[in-house]
Amino acid sequence: MYKKVDYKKDYKDLYLPKTKPMLIDVPPMNFIIIDGAGDPNDTEYQQAVGTLYALTFTIKMSKMSGNQPQGYFEYVVPPLEGLWWISGGAFSFDKRDNWLWTSMIRQPEFVTPAVFSWALEECRRKKPELDLSKARFETFSEGLCVQIMHIGPYSDEPRSIALLENFIEENDLLNQTGSKRKHHEIYLSDPRKTAPEKLKTVLRLPVAKIFEK
Repeated sequence: MYKKVDYKKDYKDLYLPKTKPMLIDVPPMNFIIIDGAGDPNDTEYQQAVGTLYALTFTIKMSKMSGNQPQGYFEYVVPPLEGLWWISGGAFSFDKRDNWLWTSMIRQPEFVTPAVFSWALEECRRKKPELDLSKARFETFSEGLCVQIMHIGPYSDEPRSIALLENFIEENDLLNQTGSKRKHHEIYLSDPRKTAPEKLKTVLRLPVAKIFEK
């Protein structure tokens, strides 16, 4: 029977960790990406997310327009992800107006710069109200990280971050979270449809083995 690719289910180590910290070496993956600044409740962030999904679904539905890319396969759109930091340093939950972010959605392996360029042109033609100027396609190489499944409201994430930080210390790792390697979140739940106490978010912090620093 034909199987649709579902990255969350097919790569459970990346998207479905347990509620206890674990070490993972994240492979390079291709994303459509938009950078911005400020509170995620602000218009800039919401518009960026809308643009990411518009481009992503344009690629997914390319088979319907006669422009199906070479190597196309059926797939479930991967979840929205975010990198977070503040200017000159690591992410802080207490300084929302200083937040810098990268919002991004993973793309299937058949997506190339040429496919992305086609999607940009399609969106410009069909959705002229979108600001596509900040969108880009690139490979993100994250490397060695610790991660955990956080269940609950976003405001309660420091509870899970504390577990990650204890795990880092106990396993002779160096927390490299900052403005270069960043606090990473993967949003598995739709906050518009899910109660805050049931939200599932993968939290990921970049690390290095101390002897490699």
